[in-house]
Amino acid sequence: MRTLKAPLSLALLVLLACPLPALAQKYPEKSIRMAVGFQAGGSYVLALLLADKLREQLGQSVVPDFRTGAGGNIAAELVAKAPADGYTLLLASATIAISPSLFEKLGYDTFRDFTPITLLAAGPNVMVVHPSVPAKSLGELAKLAKAHPGKINFGSGGVGSGSHLGSELFKMLNKVNMVHVPYKGAAIAMTAMLSGEVDVVTSPVATTIPLFNAGRVRALAVMAQQRVATLPNVPTAAEAGMPELVVVTWYGLLAPAGVKPDIVERVNAAVVKVMNSPETRSRLAQAELAASTTTPAEFAKFIRAEYEKWGRVIREANIRVQQ
Repeated sequence: MRTLKAPLSLALLVLLACPLPALAQKYPEKSIRMAVGFQAGGSYVLALLLADKLREQLGQSVVPDFRTGAGGNIAAELVAKAPADGYTLLLASATIAISPSLFEKLGYDTFRDFTPITLLAAGPNVMVVHPSVPAKSLGELAKLAKAHPGKINFGSGGVGSGSHLGSELFKMLNKVNMVHVPYKGAAIAMTAMLSGEVDVVTSPVATTIPLFNAGRVRALAVMAQQRVATLPNVPTAAEAGMPELVVVTWYGLLAPAGVKPDIVERVNAAVVKVMNSPETRSRLAQAELAASTTTPAEFAKFIRAEYEKWGRVIREANIRVQQ
C-alpha cells in the first residue's frame, strides 16, 4: 500500500501546483454556438465578422445561430437556459436591457441569468424629419411641437423599438406631445416618412446617410456625444442643448450565468483583440459602428445603466408590449 501512496500523493501535489489559467487553456475544445436575435443591420454584420475572427483567436469554430423574433427574446431565452460551460454565447443588442421594462413576462432575467463578457460595438442614431417639416434643429422641432400639440407624428419600427424610445425620450425631455405611429420594421417607418405619412423618425446613421445625401430627409441632430464623420455638418444633441438625448444602437456578448471566470476572461481577451484590430474597425465603420470593448464588470454596469435609463422612459410614456 505504501508504494501506491507516494506516486498518488506526488500526482496530487503536481495537480494542485498547476495554476488555474493553465487548466483553463483547454477551453475551447469544441465549436461555440453564438445565438443572435436579429438577422439584419449591424447585428448581422457583427455576428459574421465576430464568428470569423474569433475562430482564429480561439482555435475553434464559432457558429452564428440566428434565432429571430420577439424582439431578440427568443435568442436570449435560449442562452439563459443553456449549460454554463462557455459553449453557448449571446450576441445581444440593447433589447437585453430594455425588454425587462417592456414585457410583463420574460423567459429570462437579464441580471440573474447571464454573465456579461464585453460590450462589442456601438453606433449613434440621428433624428430626421421630412423636408416639409419647417424645423431645422431640435430646438425648432420642440417649439413646433409645443405650438401644435398632437399634430406632429413620429414613426418607429414598432412599440419598444430603439426608434420608438429615442423619440419618446425627446418628448420627455422637452415635455411635448407628439403622436407615435408604429410600423413593422424601421425600414417601413422610414419609407412612410419619405411618403409624408409621418413627420419624424429616429434612425441609425447607417440607414440615414443615403437619404440625407439625396436630400430626401433633413437631419436635425446626431443623438450621441460626438459628431459623425459621415455627417460632419449635423450637430450633436448636446450641441443643440439636449445633452441627455443620447440614443445609441449597441451590441454586446454574454454567456449563461455561472460560467467560470477563467472562461469569461479567455473569451473577453479574444474578443477585445478581434474588435481592436484595424481590419475589424475598418469593416465596422462601413456599417457606421465603432468597436467599444469593456471588461465584464464594466459591461455589467453599462447594462444596468441602460436598463434604468430606458425603464424610466418606458414608465413615463406608459409603454407596454402586448404578449
